[in-house]
Amino acid sequence: MEGAVRVFAGEFNRSTLTVQKPGSGGPPFVVTPGGLWCHLMYLNGALTEVSENGDMLRCRISDPTGVFEVVISGVRTELFNMARKIPVPSFVAIVGMAQMYQKRDVYFLSVRPESIQIVDRTARDTWVVRTADMTLDRLERLATAMRRQTLDPQSLAVIEHYRTTMEKVQELILMVESALSSVPMSVAPAQTSQNPGELILTIIKEHQGPRGIAVEEVVAFAGLQGVPADTATEVIRDLIRQDECYQPQKGIIKLL
Repeated sequence: MEGAVRVFAGEFNRSTLTVQKPGSGGPPFVVTPGGLWCHLMYLNGALTEVSENGDMLRCRISDPTGVFEVVISGVRTELFNMARKIPVPSFVAIVGMAQMYQKRDVYFLSVRPESIQIVDRTARDTWVVRTADMTLDRLERLATAMRRQTLDPQSLAVIEHYRTTMEKVQELILMVESALSSVPMSVAPAQTSQNPGELILTIIKEHQGPRGIAVEEVVAFAGLQGVPADTATEVIRDLIRQDECYQPQKGIIKLL
């Protein structure tokens, strides 16, 4: 499974970019809005539907953010026969190749599996937590790249194609928070141990420009550190009331 990436369906299905790396003879990478370059993928979720049409089997795998379309095509292989016998619903883990094709202005995304295994709810919840952690790490790198105008070609390709904004980053953070809310507290990661007020003051100090920083950017950076959006928003209000910072204009915050 080495080299297999993890991504939520809610992010993967927003992808509209493929890139063929120079010297690569394989299929192109599917590049997600969160900056993940997908070839081999490891996904985990609930098998909710299986439909058979000749030598093609379509499976729908649901995670807390959306649905992966998994397609097994060709001759009736061992994998084909095994997949069609899995009870619906069941939790499954799949390793497979990311695929995307475009018809007119519509993008079709799917995964071509190389292996399928029945797992339990605990394995699925563990996948959600690990995938959430890796997604937030990626989003933090992407957000930092936007603020510091990175020269990294992969980040630049993502930012240029998707016209990435902090608002779009925040949408993906909220998706991650929603996914984590489906996981029992015994499995979910603890929130940041740092005081939210101190964390947000640090974020403002490190990222504000001469005119300050957008409130939505502060909320997004806080979300990357495990602070929920509603908590971050309330902390910002408190910091303004305490004269720790002020709003030079609507939607902008700056340290005093």
